[in-house]
Amino acid sequence: MSIISRYKEAFSKPAFTRNVAEGVVLLTAALTLSFYAIQYASNKASNYVEDIILSNIPAYDVDWLFVYGTFAHMLIFVALLLYKPQRLPFALKGIALFYIIRSIFISLTHLGPYPIEIPPTPAPVLNSVFFAGDLFFSGHTGLPFLAALAFWYEPVLRYFYLASSLFFGTIVLLGHYHYSIDVLAAFFITYTIYVMAKWLFARDYELFMGAS
Repeated sequence: MSIISRYKEAFSKPAFTRNVAEGVVLLTAALTLSFYAIQYASNKASNYVEDIILSNIPAYDVDWLFVYGTFAHMLIFVALLLYKPQRLPFALKGIALFYIIRSIFISLTHLGPYPIEIPPTPAPVLNSVFFAGDLFFSGHTGLPFLAALAFWYEPVLRYFYLASSLFFGTIVLLGHYHYSIDVLAAFFITYTIYVMAKWLFARDYELFMGAS
């Protein structure tokens, strides 16, 4: 079946169109909440603390891998969703749930970022987005792991996203962008979010799995 045929079939069902719309609204609200939570956490950030990993390794200049690697992975993920529209409702709502829960976490404790001797270099706007005070937990580690769990029964995508999660977890530690607990906790919290999403959006999850 062609991509156009898949879209015609999917959006010919009012329930599917409604679920996609719900996902878009929920994700928009979640990203808005995340924006204000990041601003709040950045403004309230206090002192930094010692870290068993960061205190024992130098900071490396990995800004470009961190920022533009994120954009590359976003494009791949969007392409995977658009290729099979049946994946859209669960993906939109699952990511929204991820951002909502992460917003709650980063708003609770206002720990200051670990000192970085090498200033961020990509661009002022990107710096404000990628190098803010939203530390716990690491979204760059968690989101690829969430994708790995969602695509668990597709081996190529599972291993790609597991590798991506480990890659970004390593990058944020090498750059001293996150504490080690931010990276380690991301795996456990993200797994819980995935289980919650499967329960809250059960029908969307069945549709997602049917598209695999």
